[in-house]
Amino acid sequence: MANCYTDHPELRFELNHPLMKRIVELKERNFRDKDTFDYAPLDHEDAMDSYDRVLDIVGEITGTTIADNAEGVDLEGPHHEGDRVRYASGTAQNLDAMVKAGLNGMTMPRRYNGLNFPITPYTMCAEIVAAKDAGFGNIWSLQDCIETLYEFGNEDQHSRFIPRICAGETMSMDLTEPDAGSDLQSVMLKATYDEENDCWRLNGVKRFITNGDADLHLVLARSEEGTTDGRGLSMFIYDKRDGGVNVRRIEHKLGIHGSPTCELVYKNAKAELCGSRKLGLIKYVMALMNGARLGIAAQSVGLSQAAYDEGLAYARDREQFGKSIINFPAVYDMLALMKAKLDAGRALLYQCARYVDIYKALDDISRERKLEADERQEQKKYAKLADSLTPLAKGMNSEYANQNTFDALQIHGGSGFMMDYPIQRYARDARITNIYEGTTQLQVVAAIRYVTNGSYLAQMREFETAQVSEAMQPLQARAKAMADKFAEAVEHVKAAENQEMHDICARHLVEMAADVIMLHLLMYNATANPEMFERSARVYANFVEAEIAKHHAWVFHFDADQLADYRQA
Repeated sequence: MANCYTDHPELRFELNHPLMKRIVELKERNFRDKDTFDYAPLDHEDAMDSYDRVLDIVGEITGTTIADNAEGVDLEGPHHEGDRVRYASGTAQNLDAMVKAGLNGMTMPRRYNGLNFPITPYTMCAEIVAAKDAGFGNIWSLQDCIETLYEFGNEDQHSRFIPRICAGETMSMDLTEPDAGSDLQSVMLKATYDEENDCWRLNGVKRFITNGDADLHLVLARSEEGTTDGRGLSMFIYDKRDGGVNVRRIEHKLGIHGSPTCELVYKNAKAELCGSRKLGLIKYVMALMNGARLGIAAQSVGLSQAAYDEGLAYARDREQFGKSIINFPAVYDMLALMKAKLDAGRALLYQCARYVDIYKALDDISRERKLEADERQEQKKYAKLADSLTPLAKGMNSEYANQNTFDALQIHGGSGFMMDYPIQRYARDARITNIYEGTTQLQVVAAIRYVTNGSYLAQMREFETAQVSEAMQPLQARAKAMADKFAEAVEHVKAAENQEMHDICARHLVEMAADVIMLHLLMYNATANPEMFERSARVYANFVEAEIAKHHAWVFHFDADQLADYRQA
């Protein structure tokens, strides 16, 4: 029986990272729940065993039910019936299996019937699910919207809404509109206060809303009349039970067919404010999007894993010229690089997830008591690290998912272009990952300040002091030389003092930073488990060394006088 967790031991390796000791300590608060909840862990080992067991359950459900339904869901898709959405039959079965296994509200406190899991094992569950059906992964993993409601909602909202998500109800985040995609400060869905009924009313249209007929929605709307920018936007909670929102259409998409992407019409829909007015975009959506971007990074890694698995299996079975094609250098070169990108991207994803876990746990503690000085310093450190790595994790893994599915399809040759093989579905599903929840170009915008303020370089220099195995020491020296090239390129761009040149060079600089950081993380993994990661580390070092040289040359050959050559308008 296939199990998408135990079949990939790299996941258990990442789960058992040393930082998990601190994460469990913070999340469990001296294991205080053990006297109240019979499923609460007694100690660190018990907590880790609980994560492992739940991941095993998710891996089994994914390897059987979700995998078996994936093709049918892709063909059937969701149905638009009247003003509502009906999921594909396989999607409904998948949701039922996950709910019966108690896999909803995973990160929520036990007092709301959650599992009180850290972000890291939950993110692993999202990766595992996406590896078999990325569209279903969208529906199931949108439960993490509850993190934003938990963080910014009040206790009454917590008690009313969080248990429903833990019981299996679904969520959506309603942000984009026909004229407000990436530019969310242009959102115009109108929120007006209804004094007679002591509630807010929402009117307008939302577009491209994933799982748009969900039970609970977090909605970005304009609450301040006469405003046109982000300062006039607030966050609202809409409950489908109250009515007032209709599904105008389900989009007909290239991929992720199981996930209904909807256009919604709000007609005097009753809603309630989440948090404070005017902070919807400035504070709450930023928190919501950071969680979503980590989720898309996990989805991307899942798709990369699926593509590698399919490419490897096909290359072993397919014979040409009297031997399996995996024996041809042109093919095993592609597979080796796919695996290296997968391992490097996964290392970045879970490093980021662990950073998120630490700062969010400390945030949660701060709502109960005042943090000690060392705790405040720890919270600030990991919040900054998480913020710096989130756009890299989302941007690079979504690009790698596209590259790996492209290469796996190429390995299949003509068969890959046929609908008979699942690789065509993975390639179609991957294409959205570097578009939604912020395009790769927007991830560059989010990341570039960590290039110019020296944060990424400081992380590289810290990594350079780490003890690595003898086999990894030559790679560590090469990584230092790559960091030197990165620093030179950054200083060259800054010295030009030209904002347009800065912007056009940004992606080159951000990718250089990501390449070096991922190489260091892969060297760490290869030191801890040479059999699992050493080959990938060497392959990845060759790849990113060439990438660094390419970006370095591009930046130094480019100057402000060439900008006119690139402008098309």
